Amino acid sequence: MPGLGTSFGRGGATTFPQDLVNSDAVLIMGSNMAEAHPVAFARVLEAKERGAKLIHVDPHFSRTSALADLYLQLRAGSDIAFLGGVIRWLLVNDRYFHDYVYQYTNALTVIDDKFKDTEELDGVFSGLDEETRSYDIVSWQYKRDKKGNTVTDPGLKNPNTVLNLLKSHFERYTPEEVERICGVDKADFVRVCEILADNSGPERTSAFCYALGWTQHSHGVQNIRAAAIVQMLLGNMGRPGGGIMALRGHASIQGSTDVPTLYDLLSGYMPQPSALLDHDTLDKYIQAAWRPTGWWANFPKYIVSFLKAWYGDAATKENDYRYDWVAKTNGDHSHLASTFAMVEGKVKGFLIMGQNPAAGSANARLQRKALAALDWLVVRDMYEIESASFWYAAPDGQDPHAIKTEIFFVPAASHLEKEGSFTNTQRLVQWREKAIDPPDDARSDAWFVNDLAKRLKALYADSTLERDAPIKALTWDFDRAHPEPGSRILDEPDLDRVVQEINGRDIATGKLLTGFAELKDDGSTACGSWIYSGIHPEPALNRAASRDNRGRVFPNWGWSWPANRRILYNRASADPSGRPWSERKKYIWWDEEQKKWVGDDVPDFPLTKDPETPAKPGAGGMDALSGSDPFIMMADGRAQLFVSKGLKDGPFPTHYEPYESPVHNALYGQQSNP
Repeated sequence: MPGLGTSFGRGGATTFPQDLVNSDAVLIMGSNMAEAHPVAFARVLEAKERGAKLIHVDPHFSRTSALADLYLQLRAGSDIAFLGGVIRWLLVNDRYFHDYVYQYTNALTVIDDKFKDTEELDGVFSGLDEETRSYDIVSWQYKRDKKGNTVTDPGLKNPNTVLNLLKSHFERYTPEEVERICGVDKADFVRVCEILADNSGPERTSAFCYALGWTQHSHGVQNIRAAAIVQMLLGNMGRPGGGIMALRGHASIQGSTDVPTLYDLLSGYMPQPSALLDHDTLDKYIQAAWRPTGWWANFPKYIVSFLKAWYGDAATKENDYRYDWVAKTNGDHSHLASTFAMVEGKVKGFLIMGQNPAAGSANARLQRKALAALDWLVVRDMYEIESASFWYAAPDGQDPHAIKTEIFFVPAASHLEKEGSFTNTQRLVQWREKAIDPPDDARSDAWFVNDLAKRLKALYADSTLERDAPIKALTWDFDRAHPEPGSRILDEPDLDRVVQEINGRDIATGKLLTGFAELKDDGSTACGSWIYSGIHPEPALNRAASRDNRGRVFPNWGWSWPANRRILYNRASADPSGRPWSERKKYIWWDEEQKKWVGDDVPDFPLTKDPETPAKPGAGGMDALSGSDPFIMMADGRAQLFVSKGLKDGPFPTHYEPYESPVHNALYGQQSNP
């Protein structure tokens, strides 16, 4: 998610599988797409039948490899060296899409004079604190003139111009080094570069597809960043047949991060407040997360509406909309860090839903050791999974009498036994109908959470303690007006009500919102997740349940966030003047007669903003961006070849050996990701 988010503005797949039929070349890395995502892969094969080239780069020869035009078997963990070589080849051979790169990325932006690259510091960037193993990113920022404006260098004379830094950073990633580090044939590597370059530009587009083979690395974010840079250089972002297809590992993994289940985010990719940062008040939190220019200037509207959705009438302007009630992180609460905290006895209880860490998480033995150190554990699943039976059936040979954990197994309904939505790989939300009731005591996850919340609210109803006030004030009204017809389960919650809260409403009138553009920061709107606003715009219209498969991009099949947009950043499918880069790749364009953006998709741009509109000096929000700045979630409206904020391990991807690698880093003295 951070790799795409820091590069383009949103942490989701930029395209959708059906659009892969429009690709002229498809590069698959970190995925056995043919077996793991066969439906999406069928679109790749359709593109191949139409003449597209299919490349598979992976340590493991699979069915995907067998169907590829070109397969390269690289050494595990060397993906960045490979893609860094592609970046260098495109730059050295002048095969990048000049107009796209200069107009739509931060290629011409000058970075602070204090910035030092890995070339100068033998594998690390300026700002590294060796003791804390963290970067101070002050030197990574844009250079400013005396008026505070970003300095640019159209003539590329300054060595600290982003494109010059990019060339310098990847200079040592030669085809020979790629062959030595990755174990691929030099000629095959060059052939990959040629295929991508030949099938990108105004008339042609290439797509990247990746999955867990990239994300589950110590440098997974930078794997994705490297692909993003390649796609920026080739001009493939926001265009049909292009983009980056993030193939998620399970159904609704995308939805779980949207909601989110991530410890460091609130719903809709708003940062979770931290006790370690200057987040004491709502104003301080907003100032830290807010961006004065670009679409993210609307952040105050999203967080205030979110707090109103949680705390209702209890959240007022006078009390900071009860921001003080929101839990603050005080360290690393990620999965592995939490596992160690369990082992150390810092975590007493654990609730498992939709996961099986004792068998499916990294270092399963450590996971079982952590579960054995708990006081209590609740496992919800359809059958007794390893996380529920580890105390007597683990392969470690543990003595059941030595396990102190009290385990509660709660039977769950299967996907056929409950209704609800799932958000899949391309950000598409689809509604699933229930087929039958679950057996016996099995219940849906929604039933369980709804019942638990009501029990907690009842438990604390008479409490006078301030710490219990958030639970007492929490808005929770998801019961059905009438039992579900034909079901023996009389207290299943009304999921339409849940979706409506997520969608958002005007508090005074109760009217559902048609989209996030209607959200306000004055406490008059409530919205559970701003990116989903518009999914349920009318009481009887749940757009996730739409099933009309007509149209080029199927706009009435399900609903895709944000705003039912299928290809993100699609303003970039037109040139700066608003004309399609080519008729063959026409997608979104400016209609001079109608004075608005039109095309096959929902424009990812202000609908009536003329492409010739200049940026207003000193302005905020979207007024600070011109009519030719397509990446509206970024403060400067440009895709980020160089990322100055948001990544912990560097503004450029850099080849480091995995922590467990026995191989010496051939490029730098720095062995692994610092």
